[in-house]
Amino acid sequence: MLSQTLQNAINDQIAFEISSALIYKAMQAYFEAEDLPGFANWMDVQYQEELFHANKFFTYVCDAGGRAAMLPFEGARNEYDSPLEAFRTALAHEQIVTSRIGKIMDLARQENDHAAQIMLQWFITEQVEEEATAGLIIRKLERVEGDGRGLLMLDQELAQRVFTPPVGTA
Repeated sequence: MLSQTLQNAINDQIAFEISSALIYKAMQAYFEAEDLPGFANWMDVQYQEELFHANKFFTYVCDAGGRAAMLPFEGARNEYDSPLEAFRTALAHEQIVTSRIGKIMDLARQENDHAAQIMLQWFITEQVEEEATAGLIIRKLERVEGDGRGLLMLDQELAQRVFTPPVGTA
């Protein structure tokens, strides 16, 4: 049975994941307006991933005998000075997500909730990938800054990203 403390922490994370989805959807809108459809696609996939994460937490709370709750969340920013600023913002946001999930893992360990720890390990591994991917795109943007051709090549690369729900992780 899920403790009330852990249930509250995971419910808060559900709201944060939904907020994260909206942050990425707003970034998608920014890139659409900037005529960078590949960047927009990348952000749309990120949006879908965040909703998947929220649902994974939601399902876990329900499966563990708790009550999932939809809590209020913060709005999203709609304007950026450049693609580089948007991705720096995305990386900073992912670092916050990593920190929050780590705190929930610490709580699960304190409560000896092994099932929660197993579920959270997937998210910890996912966050390593999220931060690495955003960091790589930032480094590429830094290399091409001021070169429109490089930006367009990166846009084409990011257009190839597709959301594929992980197998066996619903």
